[in-house]
Amino acid sequence: MSGVVLQAVLFDLDGTLIDSAPDLAGAGNEMRAARGLEPLPYETFRPLVGTGARGMVKVALDVTPEDPQFIELRDEFFSRYEARMTRETALFPAMRPVLDVLNARRLPWGIVTNKSQRFTTPLVKALGLDAEAGTVVCGDTTPHAKPHPEPLLEAARRLNLDPTACMYVGDDLRDVVAGRAAGMRTVAASWGYLGAGEHITEWAADHVIDFPGDLLKLPGMA
Repeated sequence: MSGVVLQAVLFDLDGTLIDSAPDLAGAGNEMRAARGLEPLPYETFRPLVGTGARGMVKVALDVTPEDPQFIELRDEFFSRYEARMTRETALFPAMRPVLDVLNARRLPWGIVTNKSQRFTTPLVKALGLDAEAGTVVCGDTTPHAKPHPEPLLEAARRLNLDPTACMYVGDDLRDVVAGRAAGMRTVAASWGYLGAGEHITEWAADHVIDFPGDLLKLPGMA
C-alpha cells in the first residue's frame, strides 16, 4: 500500500480510544457483591476486557458459556454495565491531542467496534465523540463483526473512501486481522487490553505503537 495517500484513520473503541475497563470490572464486581462475594482486584479483570461479557462473567463468577446459567448471568452483566458504563470510562488522556491534530488537519477519523449499538451509541455521545467521528460502526451494524473485514469496509463506504486509503488502529489481534483483510494499513496499539501470553509483535500489523502520540509519527501522518 505504499504510495497510497492516507485519507482516514479508523479506531477500535475499547482499549484503543477509550479506557472502559474500570466500568466493565465494576459491573463484574457488582455481580459478586450481589452474591455476597468479595470484590476482585481491577487487575484481574483488565486483561480479559477484550473478550466482552463472556470473559467478565468468567472472571467474576467462574461461569463459562457452556453453563446453563450463562445467558441469564450475561444479561445481568449487560444490565449492570449499561447502568454504569459512563461512570469511570474516559478517553485515554493521550488520545485527545491525537484527535485534535486529526481534526485540525481535516483528516477524517471514525470508530469501528465490536461493541453493540446498545452500548456504543450512548457511550460515544456521553464522551462527546459523536460530534467529531466521521462514522461509527458497531458490532451489530453489519451481519459480521471483527475479525471479519465487513465492519471496516462499511466504515470506508460511509466515508466514501477506498479501504486502501484508510488506516485501522486497534489493540487486539482481531483488529489487525480485520484490517488486513479489508486492505487497510494496520496499527497495533500496545496500551490496550493485551491478555496474558499475547505477543503483539507477532500479529503482523504494519506498525506497532506504544503511545497514542506515536500514531502521528507514522509514514503518511508526519
